[in-house]
Amino acid sequence: MKKALITGITGQDGSYLADLLIEKGYEVHGIIRRASTFNTSRIDHLYADPHINGVRLFLHYGDLADSVNLVKLLYELKPDEIYHLGAQSHVRVSFDIPEYTSDVTGVGTIRILEAIRETGVRSKFYQASSSEMFGKAQQMPQTETTPFWPRSPYGVAKVFAYWATVNYRESYGLCASNGILFNHESPRRGETFVTRKITRAVAAIKLGLQKELFLGNLDAKRDWGYAPEYVEGMWRILQYGEGDDFVLATNETHTVREFVEAAFGHVNLDWKGYVKHDGRYERPAEVDLLIGDASKAKKILDWEPKVRFQELVRIMVDADVELFSRTTAQQHLGKLP
Repeated sequence: MKKALITGITGQDGSYLADLLIEKGYEVHGIIRRASTFNTSRIDHLYADPHINGVRLFLHYGDLADSVNLVKLLYELKPDEIYHLGAQSHVRVSFDIPEYTSDVTGVGTIRILEAIRETGVRSKFYQASSSEMFGKAQQMPQTETTPFWPRSPYGVAKVFAYWATVNYRESYGLCASNGILFNHESPRRGETFVTRKITRAVAAIKLGLQKELFLGNLDAKRDWGYAPEYVEGMWRILQYGEGDDFVLATNETHTVREFVEAAFGHVNLDWKGYVKHDGRYERPAEVDLLIGDASKAKKILDWEPKVRFQELVRIMVDADVELFSRTTAQQHLGKLP
């Protein structure tokens, strides 16, 4: 039985990756931060499902700021594969907490790489890189050879993590890879990210639980894919057998406005009657256009996205409508006694 360690296991990607790896017969270990409240809702089903052997999922308290703990974990677990997904991953928030973002998202990667080197484990290492590294994109579409020009503290930290991974691969012979993933969404997306913020609002407005939706820049263009497909790409990258870097993307770009139109249109509402602009959601430096070319991943890994933009929007809106149709969700919003 292969053993995998996932940082950021309670996030969107981490939870889908845990699903995938357990389905493939792995023993899965995840690092979670100690908190006063439970934050494991995305992976609770892995314990509740009677068809899943729960002893194959283990959670460990830890933090990307604590290198000693990371070394201890690697000595103890000796994982075959390490998927480093943990980060302060909200781009707009990174402008508010740039030092913390740099430490966790950037230097946190060095701590794990150094723990691998220090312990001598031969784990295959996956680093979750981001299309935000391209920022002010220097070519269209973006590929593995496109120069980086990050436009946020988050993007800067991800560039640091990317080159740290390359450096440890070249310096110490680690099987270390970067997956440069363009935007990928799902019903498990965090509620403060723009796509999920939109689909939650659409569901709430349709059900009479909300009246307006406030957004920032509607003209930003992004390459949006479906998260479960992208975590399979992560797994395929580590099965390749040698360290390398891959773009995962759909090679389509759509504006935030198009996402809004599709989401409201799916429930037969005109978005213009509900969406308002709020400058607080604008970034100090905007990334105008991202579109990725995943030809290398198609050729080498036989990976390509199947869920396209319109279907992705429908999946997310339907999931949030179903969520808010439940009494408990409405109570959470304070609309029912």
